Amino acid sequence: MGYICEAGPAARMKEERLGGETSVQRPEAGGGRLDSRTIAATAVFTAFVAAATSVFTVNIPATTGYFNVGEIMVYTAALLMGPYVGAFAGGVGSMLSDLSLGYPYYAPGTLVIKGIEGFVVGYLASRAGKAAAGVWRALTLAGGLAFAVALSYVGANFLSGGFSPEVGGAWGVPQYSVDFTVPQVFWVALAACSFVTIAYFGLRAGSRADPSVLSVLVGGAEMVAGYYLYESFVMTLIAPASVVATLAPAAEVPFNVAQALIGLLVSIPLARSIRRMMSRSPVGGRVVRP
Repeated sequence: MGYICEAGPAARMKEERLGGETSVQRPEAGGGRLDSRTIAATAVFTAFVAAATSVFTVNIPATTGYFNVGEIMVYTAALLMGPYVGAFAGGVGSMLSDLSLGYPYYAPGTLVIKGIEGFVVGYLASRAGKAAAGVWRALTLAGGLAFAVALSYVGANFLSGGFSPEVGGAWGVPQYSVDFTVPQVFWVALAACSFVTIAYFGLRAGSRADPSVLSVLVGGAEMVAGYYLYESFVMTLIAPASVVATLAPAAEVPFNVAQALIGLLVSIPLARSIRRMMSRSPVGGRVVRP
């Protein structure tokens, strides 16, 4: 017997079990009333984005910026909660990290760029069912292949060798430096595993469309382009002279691409797992039987 499990209005999640197959719809892009659950979810995901962005950083001398893994939570918030929560959490959470880590000249651009990124991912992810499932599967496979090639190239050429990332250092947390070496073969193997994982999730979606991969790739492309333009045209006007003198926006592009790709690799399985747990939990939802 089929049933529909409809969660609270904040997430507007629905579970449909038809013929033994279970799937959960993403939040719709149409919005909805602002209630206590939406406000709470926005606050929680904003904190998650800020923490994820600050906890692991690698300085980029060419732009005096930093590599981080905040995209994981930006994408997760957008995939789970939709474009508006994704936009607020992505923009405000990432901006708070810039301010707390001592990068105030990046904060205005981060607020806008990461906000748009979260909105784009959430909006496109809510379009499931608006196009034929076969179209989404083909786009997912093409996006997965592009992701694997980009990850292999960027990782092998720009993110291999010795690194000394800084962990902590924000909000009173002690700062530590960790030294390690990443071989080129690691990125090649990771790229191959990534394509297999994306293809698996894309093809096992049953009769429903799953635009998550394409959504994240488009949002990540906006982030990469946004920071390049911001560093090229805005930071030259507002950043200190010492920063402008050594500014090389193109040098940060590979690191931003890596941020987006790592965010894709982690956020989609994470969002699927959280969505599955939410659909099975009786808290905050009600079961409507046809």
